[in-house]
Amino acid sequence: MVTEEGLKTWLENYGRAWENRDPESVSGLFTEDATYQETPFSEPMRGRAAIGEYWLKVVVQAQEQIQFGSEILAIHGNLAFAHWWSSFTRISTGRPVRLNGIFVLNFSDPMHCGELREWWMRQDGAAP
Repeated sequence: MVTEEGLKTWLENYGRAWENRDPESVSGLFTEDATYQETPFSEPMRGRAAIGEYWLKVVVQAQEQIQFGSEILAIHGNLAFAHWWSSFTRISTGRPVRLNGIFVLNFSDPMHCGELREWWMRQDGAAP
């Protein structure tokens, strides 16, 4: 069962890994066989290795100046819901991007997520 304190720590670690562009740290937050579904229409990534590869491509190679925040919405047993927001600059264009979304997280143990599903909206900004 995940606790409020455990979820808060997990979200802080997730945000720190994103801000530091660290795919190893983010994949370490998941179980070996975890699934990570970025959008409701995409096929879930399966396993830590796939999650790390995704982060290498989508975050490390494409984003910089990242900021992340979150708030806990609800916890029910091993299931948690959180609101999150992020901003970053696209490396390829120099344009700012803001994301605002919801996580549905299913924890296999208090510190390792076994399933992440997210829904998010994006706002692209003008070049600096």
